[in-house]
Amino acid sequence: KGENDPNVPGGLASANPWKRLVVLFAGPFMNLITAVIVFSFLIASEGVAVPGSVKISSVSDNSPAQQSGLQAGDVLLAINGENVIEIENSIAIIKENLDQPVELLINRGGQEITITATPLSTRLKSEGALGVSLTYPTRPATFIESVTGGATLTGLQAAGIVYIPIALIQGVVKPEDARVVGFKGIFDMFDVAVEEDVSTRQEAAAAANAATQPTNWTLQLIGLLSVSLGVMNLLPIPALDGGRILFTLPEILFKRRIPPEKENMINGVAMLLLINLLLF
Repeated sequence: KGENDPNVPGGLASANPWKRLVVLFAGPFMNLITAVIVFSFLIASEGVAVPGSVKISSVSDNSPAQQSGLQAGDVLLAINGENVIEIENSIAIIKENLDQPVELLINRGGQEITITATPLSTRLKSEGALGVSLTYPTRPATFIESVTGGATLTGLQAAGIVYIPIALIQGVVKPEDARVVGFKGIFDMFDVAVEEDVSTRQEAAAAANAATQPTNWTLQLIGLLSVSLGVMNLLPIPALDGGRILFTLPEILFKRRIPPEKENMINGVAMLLLINLLLF
């Protein structure tokens, strides 16, 4: 009660500035805590990457990899006799041998097998010359690893969001790749994520190969949106929590409060501008 009116006894606006500050920080803080929990759960369920070898996580239909007999779960040991321990190195070797047969030494269920496949230059970049997705083998994550990893991912995502305006100015990111997404865009993203997660779970349930892993795009999207909400709400823009926090600081630092009428007017105008921006 009394969110914007200091004349309401016991209301938010009549509370001392430190209490108001805690309340204003609470919303974004819970968004960030939600992201930490989601990312921690993902790490706990998917495991921690083990460097030193490269694993084939999926094989595309009608691809050179499928036609040669490669399977999801195969661990890539060497390409053309050259040992591979990094994904980037593996991709580089494949690109150097486009339209030429390459010899792949793999480990499948503890048995080493040699397979020959031909990466094709005619395939789309998004499909990959061989038609495989590469990842690192994983091991179960400890509770501490899950939590610290979740916090680290949240911090990296938050830093990435703050960096976007700088990246736009520097030309690192194209304007069309950093556009505002409204409710319709978020709905569409969730629609695709849920569909993909359901289909990969159905495939995993039907597949004889236990290496087939379902995706977790929906949870990842929830984590990313939680970080975005937390960071955006802390920006010093009137009408957002960060803007309201900014109005509270003079009262703490200089013992002088900005008149609530002016603060409410500025927040109201800013809210209208934000709504118009989203509509645009």
